[in-house]
Amino acid sequence: MILLRPIAALGSAVLAMLAAVGRVALFAAQTISHLLRPPFYFKEFGQALITIGYFSLPVVGLTAIFTGAALALQIYEGGSRFNAESVVPSIVAIGMVRELGPVLGGLMVAARVASSIAAEIGTMKVTEQIDALVTLSTHPMKYLTVPRVLAATLAVPVLVGVGDAIGIMGGYLVGVNRLGLNSAAYLSNTVDFLEFWDVASGLIKGAVFGFIVALMGCYYGMNSGRGAQGVGRATKAAVVAASVMILASNYLLTELFFSA
Repeated sequence: MILLRPIAALGSAVLAMLAAVGRVALFAAQTISHLLRPPFYFKEFGQALITIGYFSLPVVGLTAIFTGAALALQIYEGGSRFNAESVVPSIVAIGMVRELGPVLGGLMVAARVASSIAAEIGTMKVTEQIDALVTLSTHPMKYLTVPRVLAATLAVPVLVGVGDAIGIMGGYLVGVNRLGLNSAAYLSNTVDFLEFWDVASGLIKGAVFGFIVALMGCYYGMNSGRGAQGVGRATKAAVVAASVMILASNYLLTELFFSA
């Protein structure tokens, strides 16, 4: 019996993980089903769009410009070992729009938005405001979850697109002013090597990441424990879950889009 205890502990952990995955999947399915049915709360959607999209722009922009600048320095240093400094513009552009722009943008939005949503909805649950919505014949998922999920799904691709442009600009500024690359040649190589599907794949990733961020924030907020500690745990869990799911889904989408 003693020898079976580690196996039993592992089995119960796996079952708990599968149960959690099932609950999240059911919550996602319910959210999608409510997206397709009225009523629609356009005021809540508009407020969520501004909060998630517009107010996240500064942190996404700062992350992108420093990432593009650092990427240009690293690629130049590595390329100089093989006399391949000319690849800096193309690799910076492709790396930003395919991977770094969507992933870092999604993680920054997860840190800012998932925590905010989980804390807001968790506080509403603790103070019984969600119960008040039910007494007013307002479905909590339609009023709280659907507008935020839809807003994040639409706003994050726009943030990713802006972040891509700012990141490429950061690489351009470092490449031209710090590394001495020719300005016209840098812009020409960026345009010539960047293809439509490179940009489109990053925007699709952004939409998926936005859905994940808002979904995790709403899920953990709706399932928050009682009291300040319960809200704190829900906030932390929302950010961690959203970040891990963004990294995992990024690999799956990259495999789907670019596998040979």
